Amino acid sequence: MRILVAPDKFKGSIDAVRLCQAIGDSLNSFFPDAEIILRPLADGGDGFASLMGCYFPVETRTVETLDPLGRSIRASYTLTLDRDTAFVEMSVASGLALLTPEERNPEKTDTRGTGILIRDALEQGARHVVLGIGGSATNDGGMGMAHALGYHLLDEHGRELMPCGAFLGALRRILPQNDNHLANVRFTVACDVNNPLYGPEGAACVFGPQKGADPAMVIRLDAGLRNLDEVFCSAFGRSFAALPGAGAAGGLGAGAMAFLGAEMRPGFQLMADLIGLEAEIAAADLVITGEGRLDSQSFQGKVAGEVLDLAERYGKPVYGLCGIRGFDLTKEQSARFAGISTLSDHAPDAMASMTQPQLFIQAALHTLFHVD
Repeated sequence: MRILVAPDKFKGSIDAVRLCQAIGDSLNSFFPDAEIILRPLADGGDGFASLMGCYFPVETRTVETLDPLGRSIRASYTLTLDRDTAFVEMSVASGLALLTPEERNPEKTDTRGTGILIRDALEQGARHVVLGIGGSATNDGGMGMAHALGYHLLDEHGRELMPCGAFLGALRRILPQNDNHLANVRFTVACDVNNPLYGPEGAACVFGPQKGADPAMVIRLDAGLRNLDEVFCSAFGRSFAALPGAGAAGGLGAGAMAFLGAEMRPGFQLMADLIGLEAEIAAADLVITGEGRLDSQSFQGKVAGEVLDLAERYGKPVYGLCGIRGFDLTKEQSARFAGISTLSDHAPDAMASMTQPQLFIQAALHTLFHVD
């Protein structure tokens, strides 16, 4: 029997690599003669780029960069050994997890740190940069990244702007970088949301509050992103606002398309293509997937739903393992799984299942497969 283990991380609890290993260890005790294939996954959110080292020979580079508030930090990205491809995770330099709740303010934060990581990758010779843009603390439309890569962002008087959310509305002109270091470099963005740049479903309105924006700030940021797209029209000859993923990471999606000419890819699809996941599923007898919370959103481009879609093409049974099950998970959605088991059903309380998930994985799998 060939069992494919292909979950996302349980966010805030356990990363996908350790989760796969814990599941695999338990399965080996249940099915000692089975072939267990471990394939930790991500959907383009935070953690995407860091998983690439599980699948490709890479080296890790750690460089001096800036956090979302412009403070000096050290952050890492990975390069393939031929240095042709770099995998950069914006969250390691511009992520919300780098700030305390009191420090969150998307008018003050920016993505310069992400731009510094990209610049270093280009200096190392990378010709393809894969950028994961989940978990951001920012709402600067990619201005900080562009600034770090040599673009000039000017106000109506021709003065250079601080490239943070507060000055989106003051932007009037974009001048290109002085050299041509972005030429002949391919950029691919792994993105897990399809939101537009601005408006009711845009970056500021949907994601601003979790980054520290109050209602008045959300209005200012949304207006600033509208202005940014108007300047994009002048500088690049087109609007990026309505393209899928433009509003991801505080508008970094739109910024990556405008400043870098990046191709936006749904994170799961990009990763599945890179690692040959569909062939792995086709060769498996059964598949185990999951994420921290299995709910209706799991079927909107998230790992569990996408793995299920692929497995159904080949008639493979899929078992779901999760931390908790959402109340909005419908009977029809549940019925698509051969079985679902949650860690919270086996832990004394929800906090225990989240902080010590390894203690309850074996029991959850025992229930899932009804093994003795």
